[in-house]
Amino acid sequence: MVVTLLGTGTPAPLLDRFGYATLVSAGEQVLLFDVGRGAVQRLWQVGLLPGEVDEVFLTHYHSDHLISLPDLWLTSWLPPYGAKSDPLRITGPAGVRALTEGLSAAFAADIAIRIEDQNLPPAGVAWDVTEFTEDGVVYDENGITVTAFTVNHGEKIEPAVGYKITYGGHTVVLSGDTKKEAAVIEAATGADLLVHQVAMAAGAIADTPPVVAIMGHHTSPVEAGEVFAAAAPGLAVYSHIVRLGPPTAADISLEALIAQTRESYDGPLEVGADLMTITIGDEITVGTADTR
Repeated sequence: MVVTLLGTGTPAPLLDRFGYATLVSAGEQVLLFDVGRGAVQRLWQVGLLPGEVDEVFLTHYHSDHLISLPDLWLTSWLPPYGAKSDPLRITGPAGVRALTEGLSAAFAADIAIRIEDQNLPPAGVAWDVTEFTEDGVVYDENGITVTAFTVNHGEKIEPAVGYKITYGGHTVVLSGDTKKEAAVIEAATGADLLVHQVAMAAGAIADTPPVVAIMGHHTSPVEAGEVFAAAAPGLAVYSHIVRLGPPTAADISLEALIAQTRESYDGPLEVGADLMTITIGDEITVGTADTR
């Protein structure tokens, strides 16, 4: 099983950290978890056509986690980039059906033009939606099992879920956006890999109401370290790295992030970067994706 961090960023329009998107390749299956800004470009970089994604999974409905969904959906329909003739499969908590229906309505004119002008198959721009309202297995095919579990991204931000992916005796857990959450610890206990979000704020901005609210929706480095220590995964990796400080996010160093995490956790840790790969087998190997 190979996990590729296509995007490790946030709503911040950074060129080195695209929006959150995580690719899981297992056997012949290619699964994409969230579709943040630039996800389609990152897929292209690692040598995949948009149409080669077998299924999309959404954790919640903040725009930075799905802003590239229409790009993936429509671009995969075009002949050079997938020529899809079957619906895009997508799984998510309550709300995903309304989302896909809204996108179909928003792009109805483009869809009609391409069907008429290019003779593209209507089925290739349809959706195959799995919407769930309870925790449990949401995907079980070709030896891969994906289990959704509820997380706490804030009392007004519901639904929000994380995912546990198992294949060939190995387990990967994606926390999704969340506060420190017992469900993540339970899902990730003994896992090979836990990919967890993190948030930091510094300077005068840290005490402003908007930033206090943002931080209240996320996990601090010390809290994330406590999660890692309790779950004891083979490797802990940060993604969706929120750094809020004047005048830019870059003013909070990754060294500070690591130092704060080490206050509560002394196990294997990586700070994720776009295009980082984690290969899981008898050993866990961290590298960088080959790009075109």
